[in-house]
Amino acid sequence: MATVLAIETSCDETAVAIVKNRHVCSSIVASQIPVHQQYGGVVPEVASRQHLETINEAIAAALEQSHIDWDQIDGIAATCAPGLVGALLVGLTAAKTLAMVHNKAFLGVHHLEGHIYATYLSEPTLDPPFLSLLVSGGHTSLIYVKDCGIYETLGETRDDAAGEAFDKVARLLKLGYPGGPIIDKLAQTGNPQAFALPEGKISLPGGGYHPYDGSFSGLKTAVLRLVQQLEKDGSQIPVADVAASFQETVARSLTKKAIACALDYGLDTIAVGGGVAANTGLRKHLQAAAARHNLRVLFPPLKFCTDNAAMIGCTAADHLSRGHTSPLTLGVESRLALTQVMKLYQQ
Repeated sequence: MATVLAIETSCDETAVAIVKNRHVCSSIVASQIPVHQQYGGVVPEVASRQHLETINEAIAAALEQSHIDWDQIDGIAATCAPGLVGALLVGLTAAKTLAMVHNKAFLGVHHLEGHIYATYLSEPTLDPPFLSLLVSGGHTSLIYVKDCGIYETLGETRDDAAGEAFDKVARLLKLGYPGGPIIDKLAQTGNPQAFALPEGKISLPGGGYHPYDGSFSGLKTAVLRLVQQLEKDGSQIPVADVAASFQETVARSLTKKAIACALDYGLDTIAVGGGVAANTGLRKHLQAAAARHNLRVLFPPLKFCTDNAAMIGCTAADHLSRGHTSPLTLGVESRLALTQVMKLYQQ
């Protein structure tokens, strides 16, 4: 049994949580969305400064909400990769300081491993092996989860991540930021069959397509050309129909690849993580397809789909229970493959 105070500052949420194994004792998330909306996206330097202003209050709030004292905490964790370097440094420095002051174990956590563990928070009986579909603003991957820290990437997008595509299409349609929730809401009133949009495929040498890799840049370009053609014709852009057609195409593409991958590898469970896991279109498509193939599909609660520290704490608690800790010399990395997770720990 390990109890961890965890900090997540990889992008634009200042989050702190206290987690006991897979039980969330407290979870604080201070979103910066209102700050970055005026820029149409996250400004790294602004995000870092906002973390500095918020981190101490978030730590105090997490401790108060949990009713847990320092002597009950076994370790301090923080996201160390991947993410915005300046933002990561704020959380990592705070975690190291707390670990030294309170003489606790320190753990650096991979952000994507955190998204995998988000499902554990609502599914305490879930254990590897299973397939993880990670869909966020920066990453879209199919991961074979073999054990704690042991992962194999089976497929990924070669360009834009799913969440990034949602943001870019929302900007194209002048809908604002962040794009995912806005498009999802609009799609509820639109016709998903209104426009035929292409699913991105990655060609293989000699012909054929990679079964699990994908691309969203072509889909984004197709939406751009559709909008340009409608404007050229003098037609009013049916924004809800465009949003619904785009979302339908993304959900259909992700579902096909995830189901095929699970079946090919003999995995009966698909756990979805990341901000796009909150998308209603993806949930509908994947749950229906999984039922047809007698597969189990699991989504985290909506509050644990987007960035949060509870998933980081859950990850760290599992590593700590296995004797994994990180050196205080550990730095941050803007990019780090999920398959290199174990380099963060000394055993």
